[in-house]
Amino acid sequence: MKLINYKDVPGTEYPSDLAKGAVGRVVIGQADGDTSFCLRVFELSPEGHSALHSHPYEHQVFVHAGKGEVWNGSEWQEIAPGSVIFIPGGTEHQLRNKGQDLLVFACAIPKGAPEL
Repeated sequence: MKLINYKDVPGTEYPSDLAKGAVGRVVIGQADGDTSFCLRVFELSPEGHSALHSHPYEHQVFVHAGKGEVWNGSEWQEIAPGSVIFIPGGTEHQLRNKGQDLLVFACAIPKGAPEL
């Protein structure tokens, strides 16, 4: 069993030239012996965003704090604490912070996908 505060994991600037103000943390993954998925927590600074991208695997997102928008492949949709997002494989997507505070969200991806 592993029990931590996500902030205890050192943050890594999101590895993309197309992202801005994005920090990610792998909080549960291969290093923990997980054989099914990887759980990451991201923080987007005000006016920050993830890269606009797609990939073959699906993932799930839970918004913990802040206000923002998610691109769902065809339009922007507002997100806020409590929002849950399912992104099917192959769907172009991006998250961006539209508030004054950090946008914090957890993202689960399947085994074999790049952890960060």
